[in-house]
Amino acid sequence: MARGGPRPVGEAFASLPVAVDAMGGDRAPGEIVAGARQVAETTAIEVALVGRPGEMGDIGDLPVFPASEVIGMDDDPGHAVRRKKDSSLVRAAEAVRDGRAMAMVSAGNTGATMASALLRMGRLPSVLRPAIATPIPYPGGPWPTVLLDSGANAECSPQMLVQFAQMGAAFAGKRYGIDRPRVALLSIGEEKSKGTPLEKEAYALLAEGGGGTAFEFVGNVEGRDFFEGKTDVIVTDGFTGNVALKTLEGSMRFLIGALTEILGQPDVQATADALYPHLLPLAAALDPENTGGAMLLGVDGVCVISHGSSSSVAVVNAITVAHDLAVGGLVEAVAASVTPVETAAS
Repeated sequence: MARGGPRPVGEAFASLPVAVDAMGGDRAPGEIVAGARQVAETTAIEVALVGRPGEMGDIGDLPVFPASEVIGMDDDPGHAVRRKKDSSLVRAAEAVRDGRAMAMVSAGNTGATMASALLRMGRLPSVLRPAIATPIPYPGGPWPTVLLDSGANAECSPQMLVQFAQMGAAFAGKRYGIDRPRVALLSIGEEKSKGTPLEKEAYALLAEGGGGTAFEFVGNVEGRDFFEGKTDVIVTDGFTGNVALKTLEGSMRFLIGALTEILGQPDVQATADALYPHLLPLAAALDPENTGGAMLLGVDGVCVISHGSSSSVAVVNAITVAHDLAVGGLVEAVAASVTPVETAAS
């Protein structure tokens, strides 16, 4: 669908609000509104809520883009976006499309968020498929490792993985200031002969320079390498990426829970008192709420996808990241990074 009008530029764009889906997420609208209010009341970032005006609670002075419908977490994404045209997700995406908001944030249905952004904002030129880029916390490192695709496309072609590498590198550059990001493919071994035909063909394209010179292709990495600092961007198909992401999240949650239970025992109180000052920063670094959410790359607008159980802390970080990347020109950087498939495959 075409934009409702030209995209504002300069100061006009910088003054636009971040559109926040107030109705999306397991803890909506309370935690969503609380996070949005905190940003608006403590920073210079403009925020607008999208949703049912009478159901958001105390919104303070925040402006509202009205939307009468809500897409549930269990709704079929494509069907819901087409049927619920006045949903908060669809209206948030339209606000970006129409130049009334600089970016959108939602902790709601991930598939519906992606579908709303794709159908309303549109896909960037030359992009085969948008991808979800998720920052993976890397304790002790200078920045997180970016994983994509982490759930948008279950089936991919080698050319799509090349474009994911380009978009992921552009995102890592804008988000973390990396001059020439290191990009790797996720596989079952470091050798170029390992993996399915998808990984092998994508490896050949990237090794031959099919991704361009904006990033350094460092070959394959394995699932155990996420916290080794070997690469800045890890590329894979959406099915594998989502399984890897959920496995990492579950493992980190189990580890932190187990340590908390052990250190809560009375007979190790002295040890716990000595360890907690060292463990709390680690727990904070591993907490996905502090990463600012995942980014949908390849659509004509900034779209941040927060975790479904996001608290106000996660919402604050998501809005801040959305604002910074919108003002910093993420969409333009991603558009410029992508090679048309004919060239990428040559």
